[in-house]
Amino acid sequence: MKTKPIAIGIFVATAATVAYFPTIEQALAKATLMIKTPPTNVDPVTIPPVVANQRPQIEVVFVLDTTGSMGGLIAAAKEKIWSIASTMASAQTAPDIKMGLVAYRDRGDAYVTQTIALSSDLDSVYAKLMDFQADGGGDGPESVNQALHDAVNKITWSQNPNTYKVIFLVGDAPPHMDYQDDVKYPVTVALAKQKGIIVNAIQCGQDSSATADWQQVASLGQGNYFQVEQSGNAVAITTPYDKKLAELSNKLDKTRLFYGNDEEKAKQASKMAATDKLHKEASTEAQARRATFNTSKSGKTNFLGDNELVDAVASGRVKLSTLPKKSLPDSLQVMSPAAQEEFVGKTKKERGELESEIKQLAEQRNDYLRQKVVAEGGKKDSLDTKLYGAISEQAKEKGLVYEADSAKY
Repeated sequence: MKTKPIAIGIFVATAATVAYFPTIEQALAKATLMIKTPPTNVDPVTIPPVVANQRPQIEVVFVLDTTGSMGGLIAAAKEKIWSIASTMASAQTAPDIKMGLVAYRDRGDAYVTQTIALSSDLDSVYAKLMDFQADGGGDGPESVNQALHDAVNKITWSQNPNTYKVIFLVGDAPPHMDYQDDVKYPVTVALAKQKGIIVNAIQCGQDSSATADWQQVASLGQGNYFQVEQSGNAVAITTPYDKKLAELSNKLDKTRLFYGNDEEKAKQASKMAATDKLHKEASTEAQARRATFNTSKSGKTNFLGDNELVDAVASGRVKLSTLPKKSLPDSLQVMSPAAQEEFVGKTKKERGELESEIKQLAEQRNDYLRQKVVAEGGKKDSLDTKLYGAISEQAKEKGLVYEADSAKY
């Protein structure tokens, strides 16, 4: 994936791209034959009113180039995913957040695309992200078309028109336009528009051969185009609060008790394994960011998962005395009913104290970071700032309102 400077202006590159695709209508006609999509001349969809007291929803998929030159950006993604989640969570009405990922390389590499489904279990998404390493590529264009097609068609998106649905394409090389069996990106982005999905394009580095396509993706996708340094230029500041937050987060995770049948317990065991992996492999800073997110209203879903006993009992959703013994955590099955009640109550109290301490430290950490960012000139060209700008601008169309200083680092 070596940069190949082209001595022409953006206007000429864009004109050439438009010439390659005379009309989106022609491309859509071709796509109908290739992927058998429904005709576009369907009746308009009636948008249902927002249900009172229903939390807003965000679904975000990152389409990430994982070839050799993207090592810096992939490392930044592993560090910043929790900051991005916290930024999205900072809306005036806390949203439900799901994240997904499409990693892509090119034909002939170890894989062309790998897809991680949208999920509110960000721990499990993050555990899979940690496995991605930069490798392959090195020969110019990549399978951008396939990656975008998978993001739009293989990911199961919400049918709710009030959901903020967004894709961030992140890469540094142009798409292969010579693969005859590819569905080209203008077709895919047009389909995304039909589904109410905004497509943003983040160009890493300064490969001028990629610029026109990245700008075209954003334009057709009704999203934002922005260029960042090859490394991503993410804000990376260690704070005096990170280590303590990471320690408290680990303790908080240990207050979770899961109940249910064998299938439900197996699902939660998988989530716990992802959490354990995070504590072992993620940086202290990333763990501090996760602690901040998990104690937010939006982060509660990721922290608790499904069938968390302490929360279920505290909220009155279940009565401990009515649950079958076999459905309880192993540690509680050997206790008397009175001891079970006492243990759950004690765990609830401990969790509340930990959450309170984490929130206090998280606020101090946020203040520290805001001051550092201001002192360093505002970091206006950072990945963090540009992502926040896109999210806050686009999400307001779905009723999500962000304050001017809501960006999290």
